[in-house]
Amino acid sequence: MTDVSDANGVQPYIVGLGGAIRGGSSTEKALRLVLSAAERRGARTLLISGESLRLPFFAPEGADRDDLARTMVAELAKADGIILASPGYHGTLSGVVKNALDYVEDLRDDARPYLSGRPVGCVATGGGWQGAVHTLGALRNIVHALRGWPTPMGAAINTSEKVFDADGACLNPRVAETLEQIAAEVLAFVHARN
Repeated sequence: MTDVSDANGVQPYIVGLGGAIRGGSSTEKALRLVLSAAERRGARTLLISGESLRLPFFAPEGADRDDLARTMVAELAKADGIILASPGYHGTLSGVVKNALDYVEDLRDDARPYLSGRPVGCVATGGGWQGAVHTLGALRNIVHALRGWPTPMGAAINTSEKVFDADGACLNPRVAETLEQIAAEVLAFVHARN
């Protein structure tokens, strides 16, 4: 794998956000695999999933953010690249993931507002192709609205087929290859910008 450190030896920082409050979901497994691929390519990573998504409902005027929300926004602000992953619920992303993404509004006055200039890999899972594909499209639309750059490769994963084992290993070589490619594209964009 290619080392993606910049000329000063600084490793890119990739934040993965998504999954479900219930730990170990298929979506979280996919997100972990993308982050692992990024780490093998020399990135530092952070996973925001499971209980870290148990955030209060976003209110734009709410100045009193809880610790989870403040930490999540601070880590997203520092990120060189982002991986978003959501299960498909009723044809779009889950309310938990959407609520977390609403907090990106707190970066509106940042030096890099919202997700400006950052590559964002998108992963969607669903109990069928239709839900997964629609959710992937919704994630890409949100990334555009937040001024991020969705990677050319995204993953729509049909979890009605056996895709992951109990330990999170990918059983489908095509899905594994797609998740690897998402990590590679995020890091290639980060490297090109540096």
